[in-house]
Amino acid sequence: MPIPFQIRHAQLLFHTTRKNNTYFCNNSYSFSKLQQTHDRNDLKFVHGKKLLKDLSTWGIGGPCKHFIQVFDQTQLASAIRYCHENSIRFIIIGKGSNCLFDDLGFDGCVILNRIDFLERKEHGVFRVGSGFRFNKLGKQCSNEGFAGLEFAGGIPGTVGGAIFMNAGANGQETADAVESVEIVTKDGKFQRLERADLSFGYRLTPFQTMQELAAIVAVTFQLQRSESSKMRQLEYLERRRKSQPISERTAGSVFQNPPYLGVAAAKLIEEAGLKGFRVGGAMVSEIHANFFINSGGSTSQDMLTLIAVVKEKVDRKFGVQLKEEVLHISPYCNDVKPNKDVTFEGRKIDTHCL
Repeated sequence: MPIPFQIRHAQLLFHTTRKNNTYFCNNSYSFSKLQQTHDRNDLKFVHGKKLLKDLSTWGIGGPCKHFIQVFDQTQLASAIRYCHENSIRFIIIGKGSNCLFDDLGFDGCVILNRIDFLERKEHGVFRVGSGFRFNKLGKQCSNEGFAGLEFAGGIPGTVGGAIFMNAGANGQETADAVESVEIVTKDGKFQRLERADLSFGYRLTPFQTMQELAAIVAVTFQLQRSESSKMRQLEYLERRRKSQPISERTAGSVFQNPPYLGVAAAKLIEEAGLKGFRVGGAMVSEIHANFFINSGGSTSQDMLTLIAVVKEKVDRKFGVQLKEEVLHISPYCNDVKPNKDVTFEGRKIDTHCL
């Protein structure tokens, strides 16, 4: 991996990492035991054919060595167990937002989370699969007159990714509405964690550092009845439509807003004169400076370089070090943690000449 970059998930990743999601990466190496294609316990593994760009909202990424879709918690646990037994590194993803795959692909197994059920337990209580679309959940609950997830209508990704990163917008956060979270551990046990036992912060959750966590399976939300929830949600969506490049290929916000400064990352990037700045096919949006666009043919290296340049120029101008929300999944990642600075091995990029 070529440059300094901060990490985050896209939906789930495995092993202490995960966002988009997540997510986490498992540190395994050998693939000699696997055949080209096979089924196992009703799970269909595809080998060497799936392009990660087709699983990413950025539309970037090469092939993964193995690919499988799971539709319930039993299949998920079975897929994880299989990877462990065969020493295969793996990641678990949802909708592929907040996630940058590498052009070289991923030398392991990508598990696509399709656990997308929704159960109404009682008045205002919804139990939702981690693979359920978060924006769909926000719209559905708001339309039914429940408040607490109005902001979710404008957030791509899955419920698992949202809870993993404590996604938020418009003064609301995912954690505000959580009653409990169900997980599967690395030894295959299912656990239910109550909200009172979980500590959340701005884009921070206990799942990002939970050593025994394999995957988030489901989340139960407790919402309140509100006559204005639908109107509020529509207002949020209209605000998003006017202020974000929703028709472009993006991964959502690239950087976290700096804590305690009272100024958004987008404002710092804009004031640094970087709106419209381009590296190859990667470009800072003219509409919202914290959204980076694949304007056509962007490589992962283009996007990584653009991220590095923006960080360097903002730091040079304002003395502020931006931290990424997006997660870069390298071909051989073994320890991918959100909000952890890493130095990518290999080449350094001279951002002063860009």
